Amino acid sequence: MARRTARLFDEYLAAAARVGDRGAFGQLAERWQPKLLAHAWRLLGEADAARDVVQSAWIDIARGLGRLEDASLFAAWAYRIVSRRAADAIRERVRARRLGAAFAAESPGTDDTSGRMETAADVEPLARAIAGLPPDQRAAVALFYMEELSVAEIAVAMSVPAGTVKTRLMHARAKLRAALKGEGHG
Repeated sequence: MARRTARLFDEYLAAAARVGDRGAFGQLAERWQPKLLAHAWRLLGEADAARDVVQSAWIDIARGLGRLEDASLFAAWAYRIVSRRAADAIRERVRARRLGAAFAAESPGTDDTSGRMETAADVEPLARAIAGLPPDQRAAVALFYMEELSVAEIAVAMSVPAGTVKTRLMHARAKLRAALKGEGHG
């Protein structure tokens, strides 16, 4: 019930912000900043990059909010903006690495992002198992189970068909099941 009330309040804030209520936009940003930051971190695995992505996403959100026709879609729409910004950041990282490799012989182990993610997620077996998932599956699991978005909302947020979301969730569940069985018997 509390989750439903929070969604209705977010919908109200999005609708009010859409028509120019700056106070409502401020409250919306305050409520959604931690969720969007967590989503960006799950996709990027790096806190500084996640903060940069979310900051630029808020600019897109502020500019595009007036065009959001259905305020109840704010969550999926905002997650989609963050997902796109994260994809841009990943593409930029890849481009920078390729450029760096062209100038100097870079050893393949210089990026310790995954090591830092594993260390941060090493708190418990489930967190380790989730951290071991590919980014697209990790994001789908987090949006479905932690943020309680529907498959359709996740599809919008990640800019993929609903069937792709279902497939990612199915594969993620299988990998988590296998990883957790290995933890229990290891």
